[in-house]
Amino acid sequence: MPNAWDGPSALLFKEAGFKSIATSSAAFAATLGRLDGIHAVSRDTHLDHAALLTSVSGLPINGDFEDGYGDTPEDVQATVNAAIARGLAGIGVEDTTGDSSNPIRDFDDAVRRIKAAATAAHDRIVLTGRTDNFLWGIFDIDDTIRRLSAYAEAGADVLYAPNLPDMASISAVIKAVAPKPVNVLVSPQDTATLAELQTIGVRRVSLGVDPYTHALAATQAAAAKLAKGDLTALASELDFGHIIDLIKG
Repeated sequence: MPNAWDGPSALLFKEAGFKSIATSSAAFAATLGRLDGIHAVSRDTHLDHAALLTSVSGLPINGDFEDGYGDTPEDVQATVNAAIARGLAGIGVEDTTGDSSNPIRDFDDAVRRIKAAATAAHDRIVLTGRTDNFLWGIFDIDDTIRRLSAYAEAGADVLYAPNLPDMASISAVIKAVAPKPVNVLVSPQDTATLAELQTIGVRRVSLGVDPYTHALAATQAAAAKLAKGDLTALASELDFGHIIDLIKG
């Protein structure tokens, strides 16, 4: 499930054969010159973005919605209802706080928020319960499994812990929350293949910011050449007319 950051990227993933795509809160925030995870992008702005990807691509869209955009479980529930109203197929809710000095919510608070989200989501939208322990340097697999197991019990449909360190950790999570499916984040630096991930029971794979940074890397390389006077630096096999054709449908 690749993460798109605008209409054309969503259409290119669709053209490649993907049947669903996701937003990336980090990539989308970056396109606006903002940081992820601190509510620098409002709920409504992200909803507009996700709805745009839905309408442009015609594919099911999973919204990567930070901590659910709210201080209370009721606020998170309102976000889920808003996502359903805007036509999203899925929504992720993290256990982050937006405070780098205390980045992960207390266990009970996090569970209450997932339970509230699940009440709204039930049979209407796919809810992913996510813990960001490993993203924030909290390398505690036992607490990660405890949280994901509780989120599963609270009603999350899919469980997700980005940056799990190895296949053993992924397998442990899968066993702990079975039979509910597990999403994993992969990057170009990972050595495991898709087939290997499927063999141990991974049901969904997302790519995070890597599609966006891949595009930015090409821009960075071309910019360096342009700055030295190379006017051919932007030569590409992708013609903008093709993008226009994709938008036209």
